[in-house]
Formats: sequence, C-alpha cells, structure tokens
Amino acid sequence: MSVATLADDYRPSEDEEFMNARQREYFRKKLNAWKEEILRESRGTLENLQEESTNHPDMADRASSESDRALELRTRDRQRKLISKIDAALKRIDDGSYGFCEETGEPIGLARLDARPIATLSLEAQEMHERREKVYRDD
Repeated sequence: MSVATLADDYRPSEDEEFMNARQREYFRKKLNAWKEEILRESRGTLENLQEESTNHPDMADRASSESDRALELRTRDRQRKLISKIDAALKRIDDGSYGFCEETGEPIGLARLDARPIATLSLEAQEMHERREKVYRDD
C-alpha cells in the first residue's frame, strides 16, 4: 500500500487537532487501500491454487508443491484475520474511538498509527502488555 495512492499527498501532523476530520479520512483511505491490496492478493492466490492442481509424478515435486500451498494458505489465514482488524479499525473511525488507546483513553500517536493503522494501544500500553505477557510466559 503506497501512500501515493492516498489523495492529495496529505500527511497527518502533530500540529493539528488529533483525529480531526482530515486525519480520520486519511486513515480511512489508508485502511481501505490496505484491505483492497490484501483482497487482490487473495484472489490471485485462489487463481494460482486452482491452476496448480496438477498431479506431480515426482514425489519431491509433489512435496514441494504441497509445502508451498500450505504456506500460502497460512499466509491467507493471517491476512483474513488482518482484514477483520482493519474492519474493526474502520468501525472505530465511524464511532469516534479510532486513534485512542483502549486501555488509557490517551491518543495513540500519529507516527504509530501511520506505521500500524490497526493499533488499539498506545506504545506505552503495548509495551506494558508485552512485559506482562513475557512474565506470564516465563512462569
């Protein structure tokens, strides 16, 4: 997803009111472009899997083909989950909660949202969450 596909080369700035109408529209376009890219790749995968259904006489070729197919399907499954996170972010834009940390209510930050537009936690809350996970994993 290139930022060039987003209208008028607008980039959110810290100098503006946080999550103003222009910023919300910027992130809506960014999320929709990302979703479209994933869906386009998924359609390509389906076409490849349908074409690739040939029977390989060589066991090594068959094993390699099956391994490639399994990897591709795992990737698509991750992307399917990503689409649901994108849809959730779009709903947050609609309800006005986008850009604010789920735990603290504080702004997540434009740089973090630009890098990860599906983020639901501020950097500080995410780091605390990861530290807690690590502590529980180490037990």
